[in-house]
Amino acid sequence: MSQRPLRLLVVEGNTAETCDRIRNITGQTMSDNYAEVLRRAAPDATVDICFPAFPGANLPDAAGLESYDGVAITGSALNIYDRGPAIDPQIELARAVYRSRVPFFGSCWGLQVATVAAGGEVRRNPKGRELGIARKITLTEFGGSHKMHAGRPPVFDAPCVHLDEVGISPDGLKVTACNEVSDVQAAEIRHEGGLFWGVQYHPEFSLLDLAAVMLRYGPVLWQEGFFPDEAAAMAFVEDLKAVHADPAGRWDLAWRYGIGREITDPMLRQNEITNWIEHYVQPTRSARGRG
Repeated sequence: MSQRPLRLLVVEGNTAETCDRIRNITGQTMSDNYAEVLRRAAPDATVDICFPAFPGANLPDAAGLESYDGVAITGSALNIYDRGPAIDPQIELARAVYRSRVPFFGSCWGLQVATVAAGGEVRRNPKGRELGIARKITLTEFGGSHKMHAGRPPVFDAPCVHLDEVGISPDGLKVTACNEVSDVQAAEIRHEGGLFWGVQYHPEFSLLDLAAVMLRYGPVLWQEGFFPDEAAAMAFVEDLKAVHADPAGRWDLAWRYGIGREITDPMLRQNEITNWIEHYVQPTRSARGRG
């Protein structure tokens, strides 16, 4: 008898207003994009989306969470230390996911929510914002044998955008990757019987997604010194779009910015998400007798 399709839940980290802004630029929300990436890893999967930062959102209860084979949290424009009605429900939902023992994953904001839910703290990175491409992400000794990073070289690059980072690690957090900008580029967290895998970078982001981020950040790009002026920033945005549209044909631009196949090839880029499905979600589903 063939296995039933996976049932996955994507947790949208953004408010309704931010979702609208992102949709106006890219045509889809972060959670829509995340659902596409999950389906690339598991083509037959059923993927639901919930919106805990929306007013009046209906969130799954314990029984609802246990009906899923995996839960993933997207990135977000929020800062978790601000707390409030758009943030607190996400932390509580993450705590419920831990208790449910359903396989748990997150990118960027997702790692930060999982950290706070497990008793850790997130801070503004004293080294500043990391934007565009996280360079020289290096696997730790623990990370080198971790199944989340199976297939990654010891040092690699990945799409990123974040100002915040894990400041105080909760009990149960083990770092799997770091770089010069952040001591926690990837980690696993064990809490209340649950296990979370997460990354500070964005394996779900294409170069087109990065271009959209640049457009959304606008003046921040030149005010914080990433570019000398608006014209230079917008030229970079157009170059990202060009490489996304034709990676092989625009190897000149890819070479100029040091963008390799680990970023332009969707399956190489989403390595950690695919590994989460293959090495965590699928085996856990089988162990739960849900195959």
